[in-house]
Amino acid sequence: MNRLPADPPSKPEGPQKPRMLAGDYYIADDAELIADAEAAARWMERYNADMSAGGAAKLALLRERLAAVGEGTVVRAPFYVDYGSHITLGAGVFLNFGCTILDVMPVQIGDRTLVAPGAQFLTADHPRDAAVRARGWEFGRPITVGCDVWIGGGAVLLPGVTVGDRASIGAGAIVTRDVPADTTVVGNPARPIVPRR
Repeated sequence: MNRLPADPPSKPEGPQKPRMLAGDYYIADDAELIADAEAAARWMERYNADMSAGGAAKLALLRERLAAVGEGTVVRAPFYVDYGSHITLGAGVFLNFGCTILDVMPVQIGDRTLVAPGAQFLTADHPRDAAVRARGWEFGRPITVGCDVWIGGGAVLLPGVTVGDRASIGAGAIVTRDVPADTTVVGNPARPIVPRR
């Protein structure tokens, strides 16, 4: 699930975006990636500028930047992304204030999933070897969240995790491994509990 990619090349050559999207080591200080990040920053300025706007106008803005957005989805500003273009939100998804999605790899959130304020979806990762980090190499792992999931406030989903349908993530949980369907996890690192009714 969270294996490190093969050793990076001695120096970056060629376009870095295909390397990033393949889960290989890449250099973020690349002209194409910088341009994509700057476009995302301009989009966030527009999206977050009018926090009172809603409905069709906000949905249209989401669809302008994100890979796909289902009907009835609501994302409350402020909302923060790395690129935005690698994020897919199903129908009826609700992201509350202050969610952050670092989408150097795809992030998919299934239908009717509810996300509380301040949750973070972090696909970006870094080499464990300090010397390799110092050379600027990074990598990422995708995050997949199923349908009808509830994610509590301030929860953090780390690179490479998959959350199954109807799971619940407790507030403040740090999700370091996959969460099976119909499971409730809490804590740091997140562990399953028997749900209270």
